[in-house]
Amino acid sequence: MATAEQLKALLRSYVDEDGDQFLTVSMQIAAQAARRGQGKLAQELRELIDEAKRRSVQPSVGKSVPIARPAGELADLIQASYPKTQLVDMVLADSAMQSLKRVLMEYRQQEKLRSHGMSARRKLLLVGPPGSGKTMTAAALAGELKLPLLGVRLDGLITKFMGETASKLRLVFDAMIPTRGVYLFDEFDAIGGDRGRPNDVGEMRRVLNSFLQFLEADDSNSLILAATNHHEILDPALFRRFDDVIRYGLPEADHIERLAKIRLNMFRLNRVHWDEVRNVATGLSYAEVARACSEAAKTAVLRDLTDISTDLLVSALKERSSITSTTNTD
Repeated sequence: MATAEQLKALLRSYVDEDGDQFLTVSMQIAAQAARRGQGKLAQELRELIDEAKRRSVQPSVGKSVPIARPAGELADLIQASYPKTQLVDMVLADSAMQSLKRVLMEYRQQEKLRSHGMSARRKLLLVGPPGSGKTMTAAALAGELKLPLLGVRLDGLITKFMGETASKLRLVFDAMIPTRGVYLFDEFDAIGGDRGRPNDVGEMRRVLNSFLQFLEADDSNSLILAATNHHEILDPALFRRFDDVIRYGLPEADHIERLAKIRLNMFRLNRVHWDEVRNVATGLSYAEVARACSEAAKTAVLRDLTDISTDLLVSALKERSSITSTTNTD
C-alpha cells in the first residue's frame, strides 16, 4: 500500500495541477508494490499509468496555464515563469512565515481593503544571506496567487548610457498595470545602494531616485519584491518606501529537520538520527540543506532504496559543507 507521505504527495500534485509529479508518485507506488510481492497490484497500476500516458489523461491535473511573455523591449528586461511553489514547501522562521501569510491574506482581500480606503501589502523588501529563501519566496507568492513570476534582469536594465537605465525602469513599472504578476528585483543592492557613499556613481543615484518615485507612485495590482544579501549598504530611504521588510537567516535546528522531511517525503526516514543530521547541517543555508537532500535522494534512487539512512544524509550534508567552506575561503 502507499505510504502516508506518498498519499500526501499525490494530493499535493493534484492540488498543484502537476500531472508529471502525479504519475511519478504513482509509478513509485507501483514499484513499491512489486518489491513487497504484490505483483498483481503492481501490474494493474502500471497498466493504468500506461493508459493515462497514452490518452494524456492525468486526473484533471497538468492543465496548461498561460504564461505572461514580455515582448519588444520588455523581453530584454523581464524573464517570466509560472511557479507552482507553495508556502507549504518552505521552511522559514515564524516571523517571516507570518509576514508572508499576511501578504497573501491582504492581497486576496484587497478589494475589501480598498472599499475602506486601505491598500494591501504589495511592496516587499527581502533581506538575508544567500540561500535563505528570498527567491523561493517570490516563487511561492506567485504560485499561491496563480500569478506569473516576472524577474527583472538587472543586466538588461543597467546600461552605460546616461538616462537610459531610468527609462528602462519606467518600462518595467508601466508593465505592472496591464501585466499583473510578482515582479522580483533580485540583487537589489546593485541599484539600491546608499546615495551618500563616497564611491557613489551619479547615474546610479538618478536610477535609485527614479526607482523610489516609481515605487511610491505605483498603484497596480502587482506585487513588487526587492531582494538583497547586503541590506547594510541599501539607501535608508528604501526601507520606509516598502510596505514590509522581511528578514531571513540560516535555518535553526528544528528547521533543518523539517526541511529534510519535506524534501525526502518520498522515502522512509525512520532510520535517520536527527540529532546527528542537525549537528552536521549547522551553518548551512536552507538552499544547501535542500541541495544535500536532493543528492541523498538521487543516491537512494540509483541504489533502489526505499529509505534514507543517517549515513547517507550526513554524507551529502558534509559534501555540501565542504563545498561551501571552500567557496567562502576563495
